[in-house]
Amino acid sequence: MALFGRKRPTATPAPTATAALAPTGTATAVLDVDPALAALTGDYTIDPGHSSIGFTVRHAMVTNVRGAFSDHEGTLRLDGADPSRSTAAIDVRIASVDTGIADRDNHLRGDDFFDAERFPLMRFRSTGIRPVGGDTYRVTGDLTIKDVTRPLSLDLEFNGSATDVYGNERVGFEGGAEILRSEWGLTWNAALEAGGVMVSDKVKLVFDISAVKAAPQG
Repeated sequence: MALFGRKRPTATPAPTATAALAPTGTATAVLDVDPALAALTGDYTIDPGHSSIGFTVRHAMVTNVRGAFSDHEGTLRLDGADPSRSTAAIDVRIASVDTGIADRDNHLRGDDFFDAERFPLMRFRSTGIRPVGGDTYRVTGDLTIKDVTRPLSLDLEFNGSATDVYGNERVGFEGGAEILRSEWGLTWNAALEAGGVMVSDKVKLVFDISAVKAAPQG
């Protein structure tokens, strides 16, 4: 089910429609909004216990190292009728990095990489969203690592919505993006005797998000 783009079947009664106006003010088209999608509109909090924010990077030219940040929080504002009005904000605590090897994690937290004491958070703030086909949406925004903020585009697939056993309304997304870590000042490396470098510049970011809808106010 597409979160923002699915049309109502013509055989069903039309829901409340929004007119698209031409420059002259004349109604030229009607946007048919699926009530099931419109019902998803609201504010959501990312559930860290059922979400993951991770990465994959090539190590020593021949294998991949995978890791994740266990401490993160974020909010989503979904608009089921107009995806361009949806927003996302995520904060990740750098000190929570976990690759399964303590010495490597400490190196990542240190001055050679993230410098977690001076720059404890990695932040993402969305600036736009648009459908790119099926249930996939391209989210653009600003990613801040250390003291560098640069644009980032990531593709997320909508996995659906459900009410959990506690009565919480949930939505799920998964996807990712590729970045060059050097563009955020993460330039440490070591040359290999056989040629090449210890750590690839390219990093794959991986997101698996479950978010809970906030209860209506009042």
